[in-house]
Amino acid sequence: MALDDWLESEVAVAVAATTVVLSPKARRMVRRGAVYAVAGALKGGDLVAAAARGLAQGVSERPTDTPEPSGSETSSG
Repeated sequence: MALDDWLESEVAVAVAATTVVLSPKARRMVRRGAVYAVAGALKGGDLVAAAARGLAQGVSERPTDTPEPSGSETSSG
């Protein structure tokens, strides 16, 4: 195999997959990365849901029956 063959993307992916499968340290690192990725996605989802709830609550608490200001309240001076 020439050096050009090692630089092809298919070969690089195969080498990386073989490394992950055969190396306990690499498997541990991939597993830890997956756990952190899932935890980050869950935390992000909670953050978006909380922001949406806060926005919905703020919109629903907005006063809707405020009296319109009348134009006859001018001061005579």
